[in-house]
Amino acid sequence: MAANLQAVAQAIPTVKLFIDGQFVESKTTEWKDVVNPATQQVLARVPFATADELERAIAAAEKAYRHWRTTPVGARKRVMLKFQEVVRRDMKKLAACLTAEQGKTLADAEGDVFRGLEVVEHACSVGSLQMGEHLEQVAGGVDVYAIRQPIGVCAGITPFNFPAMIPLWMFPMAIVSGNTFVLKPSEQDPMTPMLLAELALEAGVPPGVLNIVHGGKLAVDTLCTHPVIQAVSFVGSTAVGHHVYNLASTHGKRAQCMMGAKNHAVVLPDASKDHSLNALVGAGFGAAGQRCMAISVGVLVGEAQRWIPDIVEKAKSLKVSAGTEPGADLGPLISKNALARVTSLIEAGVKEGAKLELDGRGLRVPGYPDGNFVGPTVFSGVKPGMHIYKEEIFGPVLCLVGVDTLDEAIAFVNANPFGNGTGIFTQSGAAARKFQYEVDAGQVGINVPIPVPVPYFSFTGSRGSKLGDLGPYGKQAVQFYTQVKTVTARWFDDAATAGRVHTTISLK
Repeated sequence: MAANLQAVAQAIPTVKLFIDGQFVESKTTEWKDVVNPATQQVLARVPFATADELERAIAAAEKAYRHWRTTPVGARKRVMLKFQEVVRRDMKKLAACLTAEQGKTLADAEGDVFRGLEVVEHACSVGSLQMGEHLEQVAGGVDVYAIRQPIGVCAGITPFNFPAMIPLWMFPMAIVSGNTFVLKPSEQDPMTPMLLAELALEAGVPPGVLNIVHGGKLAVDTLCTHPVIQAVSFVGSTAVGHHVYNLASTHGKRAQCMMGAKNHAVVLPDASKDHSLNALVGAGFGAAGQRCMAISVGVLVGEAQRWIPDIVEKAKSLKVSAGTEPGADLGPLISKNALARVTSLIEAGVKEGAKLELDGRGLRVPGYPDGNFVGPTVFSGVKPGMHIYKEEIFGPVLCLVGVDTLDEAIAFVNANPFGNGTGIFTQSGAAARKFQYEVDAGQVGINVPIPVPVPYFSFTGSRGSKLGDLGPYGKQAVQFYTQVKTVTARWFDDAATAGRVHTTISLK
């Protein structure tokens, strides 16, 4: 029996580490299965890197930085141009891998890759993004200029829900700015980031400039405390985000942490009904609710509360199946643990008095008896003290709240401890402007359900959704991954240097 189990284990492919331009087999004794969430098929085994392997990855990045930081900006840009070309070429391959290990529909998986690709495209503008400032003649013969230089070895820790997009938020902006990078993706779906590593290598990213390690707390803590690492970017849960930020900050590193969310969509009675219903249901249940920008709370104002039956009917029309099935609107949750957690929160909502308008528990998908499926679930009459409101469910559960006025809706949104994103649906410009001005959230959508900004801007977030003052992509990312050096310069010719010695500096 033991021999048979060993043979089965050997037949399952292993996810490699990517260190110094090489895909290497880990020497660890700790492994985790990568499981297809629709079928429970074990796709691969991912290693939890040893302390020595983590050290090797960081050392490779440190060594590569000595040369990469002096690489001309045009050469770095051309590597990124090639990288965006090969990512675009292999988008369907990346999406298929992503669907298999994460569960998203193929269309959603392609969107995951594409939104990351947009960041790569923006990174190709590094010549403008990293440009400094110059002011001449601030005093007699004195010029001052500020330059942006890379800071060194940087690290990224990414979550399971966007295994292509969020790594692509991080390492392209870091390395195109002249830094080197160590990425620790989620151990639940690490194969897609490894495909990105293959494409980076093909694009000409030099050995050591990008490294990928796998693991849990040891890997996270090592990246947050290692003296070589200069900056840590994190996207994930609130609890881990606080741990990362506190640990990295106390060890003298820059840290940006995008964390939990409870996003609200305010619907006014004058809103375009069909558009609003489609947006609310799509943003609430797409990706099985497993995204930090999902709309998980609908705040219905006045007469819009009469739309609850329409919301329920729209949610019933969604098709739940494996991500590869034609016409699937949402796939399974990432794991059995996630399934149990979402189910328990639905049960808590019922016990605490919310009205269960649509119950997605116990869903059976033909052909996939072992899938981690929960169908669209809708609660009405939700109150702030309920667990389904207080906690980020990260599942296909939409909570509906009723209020009488726009002022009440804004106050309700602002009372929540999270401030990742929000939206308003209305045909009133005055109402929309009041909302965008008064609401306390990082991203605001006006008749847009998931207002994730394009990469020319920066993903933001506020209050309990973010730690650190700079966002993970856009112009703010270049600021995060570079250090400003200000130079004050004065030049003399031989004749001008003759004369007395000056013991003070004057800028008159």
